[in-house]
Amino acid sequence: MSRLQPARGTSDLLPDAMAAHRQVITAAREVSARYGFQEMATPIFEFAEVFSRPLGDSSDVVTKETYNFTDRGGETFTLRPENTAGVVRAMISNGLTQSLPLKFFYAGPMFRYERPQKGRMRQFHQIGIEFLGPRDGLADAEIIACGARVLSDLGVLDKCKLHLNSLGDTDSRQAYRSALVAFLERHADDLSDDSQARLKTNPLRILDSKNAGDRDILVDAPRLDAHLNAESAAHFKAVTTALDAAGIKWEFDPLLVRGLDYYCHTAFEFITDALGAQGTVLGGGRYDGLSEMLGGPPVAGVGWAAGVERLAMLAGDVPVGVPRVAVMSAEPDADSTAFALAEAVRAAGIAVDLPSGGNIGKRMKKADRAGIRYAVILGGQELANGTVQLRDLGEGAQQEVAQTDLVARLLGIIGKGDGAMKSDES
Repeated sequence: MSRLQPARGTSDLLPDAMAAHRQVITAAREVSARYGFQEMATPIFEFAEVFSRPLGDSSDVVTKETYNFTDRGGETFTLRPENTAGVVRAMISNGLTQSLPLKFFYAGPMFRYERPQKGRMRQFHQIGIEFLGPRDGLADAEIIACGARVLSDLGVLDKCKLHLNSLGDTDSRQAYRSALVAFLERHADDLSDDSQARLKTNPLRILDSKNAGDRDILVDAPRLDAHLNAESAAHFKAVTTALDAAGIKWEFDPLLVRGLDYYCHTAFEFITDALGAQGTVLGGGRYDGLSEMLGGPPVAGVGWAAGVERLAMLAGDVPVGVPRVAVMSAEPDADSTAFALAEAVRAAGIAVDLPSGGNIGKRMKKADRAGIRYAVILGGQELANGTVQLRDLGEGAQQEVAQTDLVARLLGIIGKGDGAMKSDES
């Protein structure tokens, strides 16, 4: 290797990127907590069947995108391509089906082998929530509302449109599948190669085709909503009535589908065109059949996931936090006292930089360029007097402060907390 670099489809999260990621994850964590979701985490890798069983051995994700490996014991594992299956597996293996309903929030890396592109990586990060237990439409509306609230708190909801559809129950989907296949078989020769293959294995996925020719054919295709039975129609009505009551805008999208059999009823996506080509930033739906597919008891579920990278891009740049205070010694004899003062200020909850190298003037200029507002200067005279010079690097004002009063003075100016993004008090 001629040079060290990240593997294709991965990236280093340096402070600027990390600040943007942290903003997304923090907003989602705080909003989901308001809705009663508790944070949990599953392992980054699982036994391969946790994903191959629900996704299907013939699915694009399993055949083309998963990272699989065999360990020294001969067991086959998969790096998680998504987290819903892992969360449901955790519910089953930890005996939590006796504690329903359950509300979980998660955040972490996922892995898919796909062509890297803007906002999509081979190691990417997701936030998500899963609501396990309830079967009613109000639960679907609640998780959609939580997603909308996350986007709102990030300041990006107005850049997104909520697309909503009903997949119906098993009976409704089977009736629709028969009608759809009959229609598509009449146009089979004009379908794209991918859609021709899906016609035999997963015809509902054709509705999600991005091929222009396929989209033209689908204009006249039968619609799923016309095949909903009374129970499915009532479930969807409960969802939309609740969203309307809460003032959450949505638009019906009959081509929004999920190709896997364990999905049912509500499917939704928050879609934006603010990142170039139209794309989903947060999406989910109901998956009442997943627990049984993984070998557990019948447990209903509904949830969503969102890509942190794409949300961070949509939210825009986030200032990287910097310490508000720099403690500087003007001579070696004052170094240990300066160090002790810095520790005392940090113990009070204020972020402190302890710069070294160069004279006091150069260090103050460097601190000012970094965005540090206050410099605490300790020289021989101050050491002898038990004082420091507290300098406002923004305004140039300077005052002498007793070392014993320094923490109280800084708390009065800045307040507790790292203060990196907080305005000074007057």
